[in-house]
Amino acid sequence: MPIMEKKTARDSEVLPKVPVPPLKQTLDTYLKCVQHLVKDEQFKKTKAIVEKFGAPGGVGEILQKKLLERSDKTNNWVYEYWLEDMYLNNRLALPVNSSPVMVFPQQTFRDHKDALRFAARLIQGVLDYKALIDARALPVDFARGQLAGTPLCMEQYYRLFTSYRYPGLKTDTLKVHMNAASSTPEHIIVACKNQFFVLDVAPNNKQLNETEIFSQLEKIMKMAENTEERLPPLGVLTSDGRTEWAQARDVLTKDQTNRDSLALMESCVCVVCLDEPCGLQPRDTNRALMMLHGGGREKNGANRWYDKSMQFVVGMDGFCGVVCDHSPFEGIVLVQCSEYVMKYITGSPTKTAKASTARELLRPRKLLWKCNAHIHGLLTSSGDRLQKLVDNLDMDVFKFKAYGKEFIKKQKMSPDAFIQVALQLAFFKCTGRLVSTYESASIRRFQEGRVDNIRSATPEALAFVKSMTDERVTYTDSEKSKRLRDAINAQTSYTIAAITGMAIDNHLLGLLRISKELKLEKPEIFCDETYVSSNHFILSTSQVPTTVEMFCCYGPVVPNGYGACYNPQSDHILFCVSSFWENTETSSAVFVKALNEGLLEIRDLCNRSCAAAAAVASKPADSGQGASQPKKSGK
Repeated sequence: MPIMEKKTARDSEVLPKVPVPPLKQTLDTYLKCVQHLVKDEQFKKTKAIVEKFGAPGGVGEILQKKLLERSDKTNNWVYEYWLEDMYLNNRLALPVNSSPVMVFPQQTFRDHKDALRFAARLIQGVLDYKALIDARALPVDFARGQLAGTPLCMEQYYRLFTSYRYPGLKTDTLKVHMNAASSTPEHIIVACKNQFFVLDVAPNNKQLNETEIFSQLEKIMKMAENTEERLPPLGVLTSDGRTEWAQARDVLTKDQTNRDSLALMESCVCVVCLDEPCGLQPRDTNRALMMLHGGGREKNGANRWYDKSMQFVVGMDGFCGVVCDHSPFEGIVLVQCSEYVMKYITGSPTKTAKASTARELLRPRKLLWKCNAHIHGLLTSSGDRLQKLVDNLDMDVFKFKAYGKEFIKKQKMSPDAFIQVALQLAFFKCTGRLVSTYESASIRRFQEGRVDNIRSATPEALAFVKSMTDERVTYTDSEKSKRLRDAINAQTSYTIAAITGMAIDNHLLGLLRISKELKLEKPEIFCDETYVSSNHFILSTSQVPTTVEMFCCYGPVVPNGYGACYNPQSDHILFCVSSFWENTETSSAVFVKALNEGLLEIRDLCNRSCAAAAAVASKPADSGQGASQPKKSGK
């Protein structure tokens, strides 16, 4: 179970609890979501199972009653269920499979001193942002778009620098260390050449200034270059599967030296990774790959500690960004922190940094590790598995330049819904079918709210993509436009349902978990082939918009799937599409090509429809036939 921090009065008093949707509503929506994605025979079977589950006096009603009781007793009935199901019970390695990254703009460093100055400024920005969080001085976030103006839960921010994910044999534990007023001296861990160093950021309770941080980073780099004292690359263990890492950690902790080093690692504010040049061209795709996995053991793959929530990467070749463990917080929190830090870095240098002279500071401490032959064997195995993951990731960062969200808004359409429909069209072009699709929807309107799922593969999306691709039937532009708007409206409706706590995925998970707690036989609805396939998200998507030049990306969540993260800007849209080379059904380049084609086809359809509407509107009202019909307004 995760160990959670205390709630703030503001959040618990002002925000409502996440609701438990009506059972019938969820079951009806579930059937609508899956009917067009499974074969008719399978759907008939599913429908009968669902009707039995939801029948008066049936098992569904018993579970619903218990879930409502849980809701009365807790701030958020789904939070722990969701956290365990989505992250802590997942046994896959964190890099690529789970940890998203934010890729910063390419930096130009003339030499290592430039890179260390950037790193020093970054650390100062991080400490500045952490001070705002510690003082609870961050302005409250408010919803935008649908339901704009609603205050949002701020709890995730308080976990940015205080969380640590402990690996477990069967399930991980997310611990959140809340030090009241940060009374203990704080430290950052700096990784350099696969070695780890403790950087005390407030020796004698006086915070380091940038000049001093730079000086300490120079010392760390010099110490890391000492090949005689170089220790094995322990960080690679954290890149392994969670069970494998838990087993390795058990071996490590048998030695007191290792326990001491782990304690310092686990209590740090964040990790700053000073990376070696990776030897790749500074293209968006290459920078994304290096943030996601560090390039494996031959590059910077072991210069990481994936259990820590925030790892800031500063590459000597200007490849910079941040890697985060996803379990404590969502992408928007990562964005807000990253944008603050980037604005801090690009702002004018502080007077303190220019004027102050550095104190005499103790040399940063190096974390020591005691390794026997068994541990060396574990390091080799972890390195092999990381390399396999590196070699398997097929990433394509694609900047669509023909238009951006301003064009979409002129069509009086939601940019997010529009892009989701375009992703469905791209997938259909590649495979001739639609599949269960995940789009994260924030439920931060509620206490401790995280996310629920918007199921974007709607029946209306299927009708639209068929009208755009079916060569046997000729659809008019008017018919295609109507289907496009129907698809966008369906997507928007589901989005509103999700952000108001009325989506189906969290609710079904809650019913399943209650049945386990009651030690009931697993209800048939959750054993059904349709339920299993509906939770295998071949297309996993997320909108992560930024106001500063940077972008977010992540890997696929299933072996035969795509990860599709997108960042809509006024005149372009940035897409990060990922898949695995091993799977012959997927190809990021093929998907990107289909996405580009689909976005252009939808634009052309919108333009033709606007031109037709304008032509109708411009006809004189008294021109014979149709004179009595009302004018259509140009859109």
